[in-house]
Amino acid sequence: MITTHRRELRLTDMTESGAGATAPYTDAARARLVMAYEACELADLARASVPIGEHELNPDGTTRAPGVVLADAARVLAAAQRFFEAAAVFERVGGADWQLIGDVLEVSPRTAWVRFAMFEAAFREELLSFERARPGGATCEVTSLRAHMAREPLETALDLDDWVLRHEDGDSDLGTAPVSGGLVRSDRQRRTEKPS
Repeated sequence: MITTHRRELRLTDMTESGAGATAPYTDAARARLVMAYEACELADLARASVPIGEHELNPDGTTRAPGVVLADAARVLAAAQRFFEAAAVFERVGGADWQLIGDVLEVSPRTAWVRFAMFEAAFREELLSFERARPGGATCEVTSLRAHMAREPLETALDLDDWVLRHEDGDSDLGTAPVSGGLVRSDRQRRTEKPS
């Protein structure tokens, strides 16, 4: 069984809220982190479907537990859908317009908007609610993981670094921070400076 809770406790100085924190991460970096998390979940679910258990099949080759493999495949498909949606949100937050999204998917910009706009809006609302939230405020259990990723992106990225390095398969150029090393922080001055 695959669990969706993969975080371990980290020292607070390794997180954005820790004493050593610098500028917050960009919205695009946070969106890419969500996409990385969804890819990780998808990979774990898909990988769990590869082995054929010793007692999975009857001697005649039929399944001993009808529906189990199909249910697993449905979970993989749902995870793939979340990954696909997260990729579209990342592209939008990163600056892509609906024309580009539509072109890549070979659909009209309107069709792309209909398909992904609500996911982009939900992501942006999560960011806004995080910024408006008071420290120690209650978080809905359903959105707690995404809230955690918004609040502590470095912690999530470090966990994903560990995951990538544990599953490294001949990719020797990944370095020691394959996820966290690519995150980009916001330029606080750019936000506060008035145009000349």
